Amino acid sequence: MVVLVIALALFFDFTNGFHDTANAMATPIATGAIKPKTAVALAAILNLVGAFLSTEVAKTISGGIINEGGPNGVAITPEMIFAGLMGAVLWNLFTWLLGLPSSSSHALFGGLIGAAIVGTWSLGAVNFLVVVSKVLLPAILAPTIAGLVAFLCTKLAYSITRRSDPDSGDKLTQKRGGFRRGQVFSSSLVALAHGTNDAQKTMGVITLVLVASGLQEAGTGPHFWVIATCALAIAGGTYAGGWRIIRTLGSGLTDVKPAQGFAAETSTAAAILASSHLGFALSTTHVASGSVIGSGLGRKGSTVRWGAIGKIAIAWLLTLPAAALVGGLAALLIRTGTVGIIIVAVLGLSAILFMFVLSQRETVDHSNAISDVDAVGEALHIPSKKEREKLAAKARAAQKVADKAAKRAAEAAAIRAKAQAALDQADTAVLKAMTKAAQPPKPKAAETPKAKAAEAPKATAGEETGKKDTK
Repeated sequence: MVVLVIALALFFDFTNGFHDTANAMATPIATGAIKPKTAVALAAILNLVGAFLSTEVAKTISGGIINEGGPNGVAITPEMIFAGLMGAVLWNLFTWLLGLPSSSSHALFGGLIGAAIVGTWSLGAVNFLVVVSKVLLPAILAPTIAGLVAFLCTKLAYSITRRSDPDSGDKLTQKRGGFRRGQVFSSSLVALAHGTNDAQKTMGVITLVLVASGLQEAGTGPHFWVIATCALAIAGGTYAGGWRIIRTLGSGLTDVKPAQGFAAETSTAAAILASSHLGFALSTTHVASGSVIGSGLGRKGSTVRWGAIGKIAIAWLLTLPAAALVGGLAALLIRTGTVGIIIVAVLGLSAILFMFVLSQRETVDHSNAISDVDAVGEALHIPSKKEREKLAAKARAAQKVADKAAKRAAEAAAIRAKAQAALDQADTAVLKAMTKAAQPPKPKAAETPKAKAAEAPKATAGEETGKKDTK
């Protein structure tokens, strides 16, 4: 049973990876700062590294939320943890299918809380003080603070880089291309921070299983092999890429420009790293979404899509109770014994396969998930000086070609006009000649009847005169 729970925990870690890839890489992909495949590969490596940097969050989960030992503790069994993980995995995949950036962390907490309460029929299985102080309060405060910081950073970024003519006061071309290059650094920092927080949650679950099964003492941290396997699992999931959620965070909340993206990512990384240091198991998805919204509000003229934000907020509110409900139902079946465990495993696997089949009806990957995001990135491209010079040279060359083509077209048109005029003159001459040839010839003046009548008397008179002379 322990092996089965560890395997399911690592699968949850994998889903956590591709579910939360968008937290680090959605905005740099949206602005064109980094190519999609390169982005997910970089995020995977940094998640792997981040998983080794801290274990405070893992200790919070393994020895804080669930009371698995001590005088007031309860007997948390691997079967209960299996039920809780099933609730978390199913909710993660369901929200991924819908493209909603819900919290993998809250899905895990909800599943474990529901399974622990139903599995023991006792509210004492859960340390609600820790849940409130290290889960619920950070879920409210972290995205709010990150959004406020992103708002102020965006305002500051646009204020510092604003350029105008000192004489006329007219706005000049804004040079903010450096923010796009800065996004490579800031998004990498988010990916590293994500590894320090989310990878540890699965470490905490596996440690909790080992403690519950008597293979590890209560209150101790995760073993190295647990850290390593969880790091590899979340890195593999990150490389798989949660393209559906990348589409939502990249362009579904607001149209992101480089300065906004840099501000949002820096705020997200700062909030996550601070929380990891304090052992707060917050939702990196909540923080990233809050930062994106804050950066959208910070840019003048930016449009924030409140309808999409409302849907995401509903998913946030439903995540913990929905996962708790599924985890509780799974725990209820498991209480029946081995048959219940088999039923939960079969039903869970069937649901996973069903959602996977549904996802294949509309395949979303790097080639089509960012169609809208690519359009945003190209629209926001800020060419460098060399690029502008090349574009100007190309424009001049194209203008010369166009002028030559226009000149040749004008000459050809003039030649055609002359030829047409000559053809028209020839047609006119031919028509006149044909008309003249068709007319009958006019008779000569001597051959007319009047001329003959006038000549006849004269001839007779001459003859008579001749005759008289003869006589």
